[in-house]
Amino acid sequence: MRTFVMMAVLALAAADKRPLTTYGAPGPASHGHQGPQIAIIRDDRVHPDAQGLYSLNLETEDGIVRQESGGPGGSQQGSVSFTFPDGQVFDLKFVADEGGYQPQSSYLPVAPEFPHPIPQFVLDQIAFAAQEDAARARGEIRSPSPSYGAPSK
Repeated sequence: MRTFVMMAVLALAAADKRPLTTYGAPGPASHGHQGPQIAIIRDDRVHPDAQGLYSLNLETEDGIVRQESGGPGGSQQGSVSFTFPDGQVFDLKFVADEGGYQPQSSYLPVAPEFPHPIPQFVLDQIAFAAQEDAARARGEIRSPSPSYGAPSK
């Protein structure tokens, strides 16, 4: 019996020898850009006054310029510019009013002129859909069932 108890204790002790999983504290997190601080050269802000007019003029030492102004009714206009690493200057002017957001820049893609040519397969599909609609209106074609079921005979 002693031998059995001794073997059980040794088995438990051996089973307890699992690998130690210790974790240290995480290292310091690096948030954001670790480069040099960029100074703000100009920061002129006029918060909305009694008439609802506001303006914002910002400029940083690395050449970023942001201007914006607006008034009641949600109309805003402004511009943003900065210099790419290769030396090209990016300029964006915008107006945001009842007509929506309207950016202007030589860097923005331009949509093709409208009306642009419609591919023939699209015109064929439109004509086929019109024929189906007309046949369905005459009762020649049943509308699709909103539920699944066995085919009718």
